[in-house]
Amino acid sequence: MKARLALSSALAALTACASLALAACTRAQPQIEFWTSRVVWYQEGAAQTPGLIFFVIANDPDGPEDLEELRLYHDGEGLMWRLTAETWERFDDNGRLWLGSKRLRMPAGEPFPSGQYRAVIVDKAGEQGEKTFGFEPPKDSRYQFPRFSIKDGDYTIVSNYPDNYILCYHSDGSYRNLIRVSALSGKVQSLRLATDVHSVALWADDPANTVSALTGLLHVR
Repeated sequence: MKARLALSSALAALTACASLALAACTRAQPQIEFWTSRVVWYQEGAAQTPGLIFFVIANDPDGPEDLEELRLYHDGEGLMWRLTAETWERFDDNGRLWLGSKRLRMPAGEPFPSGQYRAVIVDKAGEQGEKTFGFEPPKDSRYQFPRFSIKDGDYTIVSNYPDNYILCYHSDGSYRNLIRVSALSGKVQSLRLATDVHSVALWADDPANTVSALTGLLHVR
């Protein structure tokens, strides 16, 4: 999919006989089609610190490479988070482009406020698309922070969350895939990790209450 998107962008630029920057200035408005968010808890010393997973499905008639910024506002509290092509995470899912982050934080690590949030996608020409939504983040983690360990070819998970997943990453730290855990302990070999997986983390999830916990990375290669 990435190859097809890159080829489409290149063909558009050639047809216009212009640079990529000029090709982005057609004044076509980008759009946010869908959003998803949930609170995720991280262990920092003896404390659990909340973060926010926030992603949107975005598109631009000029192609995905024309998208430049994603902003998330809470106007009532005067808050704004800004993501760019250098800082956002990007996933192509059957032709749908997801942009966002798994690690948005409040300025002092306090819980995220409830109320109305506003997502804004901006392209290189300055055109914007906007989506407003209400969100009621939980104020506490509900569960003890999970534990995840690997030793001598065995893995052990201690978690009260209803759903548990292994997040897999390449050696450069980029996300590869997700594996749902059916047993909280066992042989690492039973997880059937791909040969290009370098490190893993535990994502413990409570989908009914939109709250999760994410452990640190463990190396498997």
